[in-house]
Amino acid sequence: MPHLLHIDSSIQGERSVSRRLTARAAERWRSAHPGGTSTYRDLGAAPLPHLDSDSGTARMLPPEAHTPAQATSYALSQELVGEILAADTILLGMPLYNFGAPSSVKTWVDHLILPGVAFDHETQEGLLGDRDLLVLASRGGGYTPGSPKEGWDHAETWLPHGLSMTGLRPRFITAQLTLADVNPAMADLKPLAAESLAAAEREIDAQWTGVTA
Repeated sequence: MPHLLHIDSSIQGERSVSRRLTARAAERWRSAHPGGTSTYRDLGAAPLPHLDSDSGTARMLPPEAHTPAQATSYALSQELVGEILAADTILLGMPLYNFGAPSSVKTWVDHLILPGVAFDHETQEGLLGDRDLLVLASRGGGYTPGSPKEGWDHAETWLPHGLSMTGLRPRFITAQLTLADVNPAMADLKPLAAESLAAAEREIDAQWTGVTA
């Protein structure tokens, strides 16, 4: 039975464009997989604990040597990797914050780098491949080639590197200029923003075409 893992990370609630895109994609996936199941995780509303000096070293020690804090952190990492392993498709909503990924997404990735579970410690082979990771990204400004901030989107360039040890290979659908409707200085960019959002929605609607499972 096909299974979907749906993850949001925006802190903007109903105003979020990335949440709008992931919701659309999840609906499209369910239409194509009427017998499918799903799991939802909201990193924006319920962020994961960062790896710190009390817990982060759990991944470097055998379980029998874990402190209570390390055991708790390690168990959470196992849970998160388990969500990936259970899924055929993963939808990740990822807005651009201060030219990078939300810290909640970075923490999620840090938890996934679990030796022996997400990758083979000896061969370094990723163990989470063979599943589709679709990232629904949103950018408040414009970062296309030739724009003043070309190359300033460090989220889309970072995520494939951050996940590379796991075998996950993200693909992206992105809407940009999402602040045009609320930032008076960007008012003249509203048509381009609407065009970008519509293009992203069309690309989402084209996913899983012909799939019935």
